[in-house]
Amino acid sequence: MNAHEIDYKIFGEEMQFVEIELDPQEGVVAEAGTFMMMDDQIKMNTIFGDGSNQEKGILGKIFSAGKRILTGESLFMTVFTNDGLGKKQISFASPYPGKIIPIDLTEFGGKFICQKDAFLCAAKGVSIGIEFSKKLGRGLFGGEGFIMQKMEGDGLGFIHAGGTMAKKVLQPGEVLKVDTGCIVGFTQDVDYDIEFVGGIRNTIFGGEGLFFATLKGPGTVYVQSLPFSRLAGRVLAMAPKTGNGSRGEGSVLGGLGDMLDGDNRF
Repeated sequence: MNAHEIDYKIFGEEMQFVEIELDPQEGVVAEAGTFMMMDDQIKMNTIFGDGSNQEKGILGKIFSAGKRILTGESLFMTVFTNDGLGKKQISFASPYPGKIIPIDLTEFGGKFICQKDAFLCAAKGVSIGIEFSKKLGRGLFGGEGFIMQKMEGDGLGFIHAGGTMAKKVLQPGEVLKVDTGCIVGFTQDVDYDIEFVGGIRNTIFGGEGLFFATLKGPGTVYVQSLPFSRLAGRVLAMAPKTGNGSRGEGSVLGGLGDMLDGDNRF
């Protein structure tokens, strides 16, 4: 095994966190901003890239870390290592409401492809890289662009999905059509492409975008019910348009209703 063997528990329903148990000298690598809490004697170390393939030397480390810029992530990641004598626990939290999904790479042929911001943390030794789309249409209209993330190795990784997560196991030749933003990730055997919705009324008035993502089996696909982009769009649409004003939701009186309700921000 190249990756460290770690045990874990996932807590919560809508706002989950994962607690990872580390034996002495075991480590876990995590994305910046996901750390929640940890026991004493766990050492934190900021590194280039993901900490895998460290034998490549400084140029290899810089190249590995530089690829992360293409996915919109930081050059650096954080490794947490148990420097104590007994078992220690460390926890990482999901960034918005949804589900944390454990991915055992040994069950998926050593590789799993996911959207750019889905990765949460993984056992030290798991490689966190980038996956380029080889299809022009998929890159331009697929919702995830030309670049996605990939986890490679033989350890455990954890990804995050917004809302409720659906797991679909596709048989050979079976096709699943998905909103482009709802894809969380899929195994390497899945053929991922995009398809035009079709129809003038569907295109102009359907409100679902111009393209579906088509995922063709065999393989496993994870789909989320609430992409963060959709959540952020709804929040932005409901935000006050000027100053500190309010839309007065729930009251036909608008701002006057806020004053009567005790929401006095003046």
